[in-house]
Amino acid sequence: MRAAFAMTPHLQHRFFDAPLLAELGDLVDIDADQVLTSYDDPGAADVEVLVTAWGTPTIDASALARMPRLRAVVHAAGSVKYFLSPEAWERDLRVTCGVEPNARPVAEYALAAVLWATKSVLPLTERFRADRVAPDLTVDDTIDGAYGTTVGLLGASATGRALVELLAPFDLSVLVSDPTIDAARAAEMGAELVGLDDLFARSRVVSLHAPLLPQTRHLVDARLLGLMGDGTTLINTARGGVVDHDALRSELLSGRLRAILDVTEPEPLPADDPMWSLPNVTLTPHVAGSQGSELRRLGRAAVDEVRALIDGRPPLRPVDPATLATSA
Repeated sequence: MRAAFAMTPHLQHRFFDAPLLAELGDLVDIDADQVLTSYDDPGAADVEVLVTAWGTPTIDASALARMPRLRAVVHAAGSVKYFLSPEAWERDLRVTCGVEPNARPVAEYALAAVLWATKSVLPLTERFRADRVAPDLTVDDTIDGAYGTTVGLLGASATGRALVELLAPFDLSVLVSDPTIDAARAAEMGAELVGLDDLFARSRVVSLHAPLLPQTRHLVDARLLGLMGDGTTLINTARGGVVDHDALRSELLSGRLRAILDVTEPEPLPADDPMWSLPNVTLTPHVAGSQGSELRRLGRAAVDEVRALIDGRPPLRPVDPATLATSA
């Protein structure tokens, strides 16, 4: 079966190391050093399997006409919405993606952020650096601690579900708010389903895992932020647009809330934005998703999908087009 990479050139060697490329080469006929950056390439006409990732050219009606033998798209990353047009679904292509493998490092980042937030590690670090004297923690009431803390998750996405799993060994209460699940499903995950107001009012740490959709843009607004208690922390590893940053900036400038933000709106923030220098804000450059060796987890998942195809088995992580309207 003829296969080809379609992504940003050289990226295939970050997702697939030598052993994974060898394994993939045993399954399909693929040139490890060739990447399709356009489907005008004469070699596209024989491709039956596209292995895609970041930078994949759009697969629209014109591209499909140039690839009459294409039967499967194996996406070694998250969403396929940005490059797969409606015409692709009309051909009944087999489409898989790495949303779940990519959710794991985001959930791990969020776990670390939750635990650091409950210990007040980041603001304490700023104080320690400034004073060069250890605070008297016996009288310090700014540290909540993790025991018995309530953590709220906005969104039962793949990342949200993975985070609930990672939080399970800790003595925490986990709330989740998501209109796509019911109370029984939330309990099965290990969380309590609540409304948005309860989530923000009851949680010491709120972690955002909702996709950016028209109905979720600026969902976290001044009203919801106002429900958060003094000294509570907002974590965002989803998309910056889920939060009204004017409202968030106001709360952070007051010192009332804390934030750990891996994503912002815009991204990055303007150089003169005061959030860069606030001691109650931690900004990271969109690193929660798969990085470094974690990309090979996505490569591993893609090779497993190709093997399932070759073996005649159902896809392991199929993309359901019916869910695209409510997914990232």
